[in-house]
Amino acid sequence: QVQFVESGGGLVQPGSSLRLSCTATTNILDRYTIHWYRQAPGKNREWVALVSSDGGHRAYADSVKGRFTASRDVAKRILYLQMNSLQFEDTAVYYCGVNSYWGQGIQVTVSA
Repeated sequence: QVQFVESGGGLVQPGSSLRLSCTATTNILDRYTIHWYRQAPGKNREWVALVSSDGGHRAYADSVKGRFTASRDVAKRILYLQMNSLQFEDTAVYYCGVNSYWGQGIQVTVSA
């Protein structure tokens, strides 16, 4: 049974950057498409990005396209989410995972 652990969140100012990491406990990144989601206070969970199992396809929500980049290191079992030009609206708990397997989430707060 795979587990995911997110890290790298924090409190930043608008326009700043953060890189989130999502570490899987098993070698799963090259077997499944892994997703990033986020959930802001009082809102539904929102899909953010994905990296396909072969790494050849990455997709992004319109709200983050051009600012966020998803990547991975299969050998280290880590999925990354590079977040640039962060905006107040990016404040949320960010999760990574696949199917019913999700991490505990990591808080990202963008505040002046």
